Amino acid sequence: MPIILSRRTFAASMALLPLACTRAGEALTSQPPALAGAVPVNPLVRQRADAQIFLHEDGYYYMTGSVPEYDRLVLRRARTLAGLTDAPEAVLWRHQSSGPLSGFIWAPELHQVDGRWIMYFAAGPSGGGEDVFRIRTYAIACDGSDPMTGTWSVLGQFQFPWDSFNLDSTIFTHRGTRYFAWAQREAGIDTNSNLYLAPLASALTLAAPPARLAVPTLDWEIRGFKVNEAPAVIHRNGRLFMTYSASATDARYCLGMLTASDDADIMDPRAWTKSPEPVFQTSRETSVYGPGHNSFTVDEQGHDILVYHGRDYEAIEGDPLFNPDRHTRIQRLYFDAQGVPEFGVPVGNGPLPDRYESKISAGTWLAYEGARPFAGKAPLPQTQYRALPAEGNSIRLSPILAPDHQLTATPDGSLILTPRGPGAGLESRFQRVPQPDGSVRLISLAQPGRAIANLGNALALLASDGPDTHWLVR
Repeated sequence: MPIILSRRTFAASMALLPLACTRAGEALTSQPPALAGAVPVNPLVRQRADAQIFLHEDGYYYMTGSVPEYDRLVLRRARTLAGLTDAPEAVLWRHQSSGPLSGFIWAPELHQVDGRWIMYFAAGPSGGGEDVFRIRTYAIACDGSDPMTGTWSVLGQFQFPWDSFNLDSTIFTHRGTRYFAWAQREAGIDTNSNLYLAPLASALTLAAPPARLAVPTLDWEIRGFKVNEAPAVIHRNGRLFMTYSASATDARYCLGMLTASDDADIMDPRAWTKSPEPVFQTSRETSVYGPGHNSFTVDEQGHDILVYHGRDYEAIEGDPLFNPDRHTRIQRLYFDAQGVPEFGVPVGNGPLPDRYESKISAGTWLAYEGARPFAGKAPLPQTQYRALPAEGNSIRLSPILAPDHQLTATPDGSLILTPRGPGAGLESRFQRVPQPDGSVRLISLAQPGRAIANLGNALALLASDGPDTHWLVR
């Protein structure tokens, strides 16, 4: 989090924020319950920012994040991603009554270090003035094997080579070496925070001097504040990809990315290439503002999942840090033909969308451009449809960039996009029928026996037993 003078009044404002929990395990977030095995629905968890979700070897998904009051560290777990929505939440630790751990508690991350559960977080003292932003990285440790039920106590402050504003630490292992990545202000550099990397010696110490990987210099990294923070790492396709968050924490907040070859010396800053543009940012079409502070996990099928927070609206009264409505969200992370992450746009509220690729023509998608649906190649967001449950075990297919529209069959069998509304009938309802070859058919309820077919740059309803009606769900 960047430092700002107006935040001196934040401690007094904390009492005005709505409490997200009354006690451990009793959430009051007004989020509808999720059914086991159900499709996750965004926002996944309301009023949880800086979210970390990971699938542990015990078969549980664990989730932590910043609470709006910045006064405690929390943890929940579930057998499914959807189950995290209403999973009981434990309070692991609360800030102290005085001293350096008595103020804001930010950006927790849970890790196992040498077989012990450790939660890293950023904290500062209370008391008003600039002192509340004397933010440093600390850790608490669990005395048992179950982080939900064990007793947690302060392990200590992380030991960096210099004493300055720092936060947003994460751990990853690469080629047998465990690395620590974080954000910090460095004397002599006119920024709020830069990105650093070093091998980890113990839970609280580095094994070597840090490498400075990135400094905010691009126009989209310095909007409001000069920020590179919240690193997260995913290793795929022979490369390491390190995402990070940039700019102020309002609608200008966004994700950038560094890339290094997996056989490079990743402690050499020259091994990393910074993407020239944001890889993920505000989408007014889907009404998600300021997406950032991400982590990565996988879904129950092993697909890569992007975890991040974002607001449902752009206008914020006062300092963005006072605002509690940064909600945890997730979506599929795709990769392009070169093996580089393809983030698309924040997909918006509702069930996670799918992509439909023609079984008989690889790279041909059920797509749309403006109000025209078609079969063909298109940017990722134009190939994402949300399956909205409808009557009789049917669905309505709604494009994420036009969430108030739906795919509709006309009497002549062509397909168009029409506004969603109470008057919509069978012509906008389809049944997704699994096939023995792993594909699905999207059969029209208005014209039984006919399904959505790929006609080579066009879509139409054809007899459902034809090969061109087979779609692979991606």
